[in-house]
Amino acid sequence: MSEDRRPLPLPTGVTRRPVVRYTSDGQLAPEEPDTVAVEEPLDIRISGDTLAVTMRTPGEDRFLVTGFLFAEGLIQSAEDVGGLAHCGRLGEEGYGNIVEVTPAPGLVLDFEKVGATKRGTLTTAACGVCGRRSVEDLLAVCPRVPEGPELPASVLARATGHLRAVQPNFARTGGVHAAAALDAQGTVLAAFEDVGRHNAVDKVVGALVLQQGLRSARASQPASMRPTVLVVSGRVSFEIIQKAAMARCPIVASVSAASSLAIDLAERAGVTLATFVRDGRFNLYTHPERIRPG
Repeated sequence: MSEDRRPLPLPTGVTRRPVVRYTSDGQLAPEEPDTVAVEEPLDIRISGDTLAVTMRTPGEDRFLVTGFLFAEGLIQSAEDVGGLAHCGRLGEEGYGNIVEVTPAPGLVLDFEKVGATKRGTLTTAACGVCGRRSVEDLLAVCPRVPEGPELPASVLARATGHLRAVQPNFARTGGVHAAAALDAQGTVLAAFEDVGRHNAVDKVVGALVLQQGLRSARASQPASMRPTVLVVSGRVSFEIIQKAAMARCPIVASVSAASSLAIDLAERAGVTLATFVRDGRFNLYTHPERIRPG
């Protein structure tokens, strides 16, 4: 009986493309299949009108769209979404790349809150403040995060270690980011991968909104129901801090560095920002009072 050498099925978000490798001994190896991350557009529409187009890894679009709307201040809770569904028919070309959002009865979603993004500007997977009218627009949207809670330094130092367990597509391709939300004990509440670090965060926030009842600063909610640490695998940009502040997540931890605007917004929004959280160490830029020895 011959051995079946057909390639194993790939998980969602990963595909194959041919590659020719140049080896260390100066040779070109024969062409072979390689696993790469999938990147496709997602057109987010509200009542038939395009709000934004983002380049993302397909999968968990319901969370991505909900998190995006929440972070932009367009919705305050899951109850504001009347319906969310992909347009078209299963099997048709392009199916799955358009999502139609229907507001809850009696609710009008104000497109002006996202400024120039409404013009159909393409938001790339790496996009930060693309499509915004000004930095001040973003500063005006961000609420100040309440004080506390205190977090042991040891919990923060281990925060990025949780990402390794939730990055199967990164292990295969090396081409995707990850984000996770942790509680005060370091337990993972939600975690996702995506080619865009902002999309990964939106998926995390959307899951918290839809699955755990996360509400915005305008709606009262016990502190125990809010995430404590937002962990990201890449550079912390201005928009990552905005999304954390909108989710009232007091601590952001990153494997990598932070931009100057991210640091400035974290200081203004009351967010504790830790970077280069690796190997039991980290750098604190803002609000170190939340982190205690231990």
